[in-house]
Amino acid sequence: MIHFNIPPFIGNELEYIREAVESKKISGDGQFTKKCNAWLEHRFQAEKVLLTTSGSTALDMAAILCGIQPGDEVILPSYTFSSTANAFVLAGAKLVFVDIRPDTMNIDETKIEEAITERTRVIAPVHYAGVSCEMDTIMDIAKRHHLKVVEDAAQGVMSTYKGKALGTIGDMGCYSFHETKNYSMGEGGAILVNDPAYVEKAEILREKGTNRARYFRGQVDKYTWVDFGDSYLPSEINAAYLWAQLEKADEINQNRLDTWNIYHDAFMSLEEEGKVRLPVIPEGCTHNAHMFYLKCRNLEERTALISYLKEHGVQAVFHYVPLHSAPAGLKFGRFNGEDVYTTSESDKLVRLPLYYGLAEEDRQTVIEAVNRFYGR
Repeated sequence: MIHFNIPPFIGNELEYIREAVESKKISGDGQFTKKCNAWLEHRFQAEKVLLTTSGSTALDMAAILCGIQPGDEVILPSYTFSSTANAFVLAGAKLVFVDIRPDTMNIDETKIEEAITERTRVIAPVHYAGVSCEMDTIMDIAKRHHLKVVEDAAQGVMSTYKGKALGTIGDMGCYSFHETKNYSMGEGGAILVNDPAYVEKAEILREKGTNRARYFRGQVDKYTWVDFGDSYLPSEINAAYLWAQLEKADEINQNRLDTWNIYHDAFMSLEEEGKVRLPVIPEGCTHNAHMFYLKCRNLEERTALISYLKEHGVQAVFHYVPLHSAPAGLKFGRFNGEDVYTTSESDKLVRLPLYYGLAEEDRQTVIEAVNRFYGR
C-alpha cells in the first residue's frame, strides 16, 4: 500500500534527541527550542516566534491574546479543521462562518465584510493547502473595521503571499508541526507574534502566567506569577526532532514540490477533458506543496475513485466535513450568507499521497491508477 502520508525523517533526529537527553534539559525552552524559534524568526522575518505544544494551542494563545470576551464574534471559513474554531470557542466567542472560493478553497474575501457586526473582533483566514488567502483585501477590511487578524497557517510553513511568509501578515500567525505537516515534531506548533505590543504578553501566557522569560534575560531578579497563563511549551525532545528538519527545510520543500509538479503535469490532460479540476495557485502566491488534490465531478465519483485507488494499493482521502454542518458548529456558530461552494466543493475533493521521500515508482503508480479510473 502506498500510504497517504509518512512523517518526515531526515536522519539527524535521533542524534539530536540523544543530545537533548544527555544535556539533562528535556523540558521546554532549551537549546533546540531556541534554535527552532530563532530559525523561524530569521527565515520568515517574524517579530517573535514561540514553539508551542501544537498548532491548536498556538491558536488558543492567539485567541487569548486578542482579548476575546464571551459573546464576541470571529469570522472564519467553515472549511477548516476543528482547531481553528475550538480556539475561539474556548475564549467564549461566537463563530461566524462564511463561504469559500472554489478555486483555492480559502475564505472568500468578498464575503467577509457583510458578516461583520458590532460584536466582531477577529478575522481568522485559513491558508488551505499552503496557498495564501487574499491577504491584502483581508487586512484592508480588518484595518477599516478595527479588527484583529489571526492567520491559521498550520499548512503554510514556507509559503508566501507577495513575498511575505504566511503567518507574518496578520497580527498573529499559527503553524502546525503535526506528523501530517511538511515539517514535524510529532505534536507541536508555533505562534508568530507580529505586533511587538503582544510579545511580552505571549511569553507570559506561554509560561504559566509568569515573567520567567524576562528573568532568564536578566530583566528581573526573580520571576513570579503576573497574569493568566498556561503551559504551552513543547518538550526539548520534540524540538530536537524538528530542528533536524529545519536544517534541511529547503531540501524537504523542493522534494515535495517535485512530486506536486509531477502530479500536476500528469493530470493536466484530465482537466482539459473536463474530468477533474486541479489546484489553483493565484498570482503572487508561492506554495509549499503541502498537499495535492483532485476535484471530481461529484461526491459519488469521488467515493468511487477513493475506493478504486484503495483496491489498487493507493491510500487517498477526502478532507474536512464543513464545520457549520457539524454538531459543534451548529452549537457554537452560524453561517452568514449562502453556502454556495463550501459543501459542494468539499464533496468533490480527494487528496493523493504526498510526503517527503515519496518514491518515483510510487508516484507513477498513483498517476497510472488515477488515469485508469478515468479510462486513460
